[in-house]
Amino acid sequence: MKNGLIWFCRIAVGLLFIFSGLIKANDPLGFSYKLEEYFEVFHITFLNGLALSIAIILCSLEMILGFALLIGARAIKVVWGLLLLIIFFGFLTFYSAFFKVVQTCGCFGDAIPLTPWQSFGKDMVLLLLVLVLFRNRASIKPLFTAKNGDKAIITATLISIGFGWYTYSFLPIIDFLPYKVGANIWQEMQTPPGAKPDEYEIMYTLRNKQTKSTKKISDKEYLSSGIWKDTNWQVQGNPESRLVKKGFEPKIRDLNIQDAQGNNYNKELLNSPFYSLVIVAYDLTKTDINAIAESNALAANLIQNFNTRVVFLTSNPPEQAQKFAKDHKLVSELFYADGVPLKTMVRANPGIILLKNGTVVNKWHYHTLPAYDKLVKDYLGKQ
Repeated sequence: MKNGLIWFCRIAVGLLFIFSGLIKANDPLGFSYKLEEYFEVFHITFLNGLALSIAIILCSLEMILGFALLIGARAIKVVWGLLLLIIFFGFLTFYSAFFKVVQTCGCFGDAIPLTPWQSFGKDMVLLLLVLVLFRNRASIKPLFTAKNGDKAIITATLISIGFGWYTYSFLPIIDFLPYKVGANIWQEMQTPPGAKPDEYEIMYTLRNKQTKSTKKISDKEYLSSGIWKDTNWQVQGNPESRLVKKGFEPKIRDLNIQDAQGNNYNKELLNSPFYSLVIVAYDLTKTDINAIAESNALAANLIQNFNTRVVFLTSNPPEQAQKFAKDHKLVSELFYADGVPLKTMVRANPGIILLKNGTVVNKWHYHTLPAYDKLVKDYLGKQ
């Protein structure tokens, strides 16, 4: 019975840690953005420059510890590591939930979005399983000899770190974001007819003149109960709006493509029946200059030979972006959007997206920019 419980906890914890680490390692740049949110909350933004490295290390650590637990290698040290890691994650998710700071923890990346309280609940279940293993850590038997177990851990370490570095350098293997290949951006922004919006209620804080007691009451209850007639009760402060029921929410809510004058171009750019090339460089101060030059050369050829519309999207202020465009002789049209959707569009700075009718036909990291001839052969030559 005891041995069965240990094996159950061992398999459950091991697989969950591997899955969690693998999902985040599929998109380490996205996980690094989440870490930067935590750095800001805890006022340690000096770590922002290390966010990507920390993200890859944490993802790899989860996978390595999960794998080591399954094969029973270095069991006592591994269980200690798992315990410390789950306590650390539990603290972060509780802090996020209780203080309402980081509203998605990124535990399972964008594959399985969890609320902070759901994440905290998941961590508490994991903590219980890890505590069972911790209490019985001397009973965890290895599947291999110590020497072979160490070799397996070294191999797992190299694979884990390598996988995270690969997906950072060449885009996620599986794209769980709303701008994935095949997604229609314009449709993902729309609310269908008849869809129910969010439902809210107004909450009043009432204070009794005689007893000095206070209580919160909804607007409906305030009217139906007739308490408003009782002069002993007075409304304190401003009424608060509280979400009662979540309504329909488009997958893409924050994309607002504008020109330098603030005119919105969402509909025009995302409904074109022709191929459009979108170069996304969310931060020009951190973008790869060589890749900008390569993408600009590609854009020049497409404009000249196919009259393709090429759009350059950035979150930098117009003055800064226009100076950058002049300095680097950009041939594309300049447009602006918030950095958050631009980071979501493509996990690269810069990255390239090929659009048609608002649908993402393909997208590329700057490490894998398509050659002009291949782009023409695969797409534009067939239109």
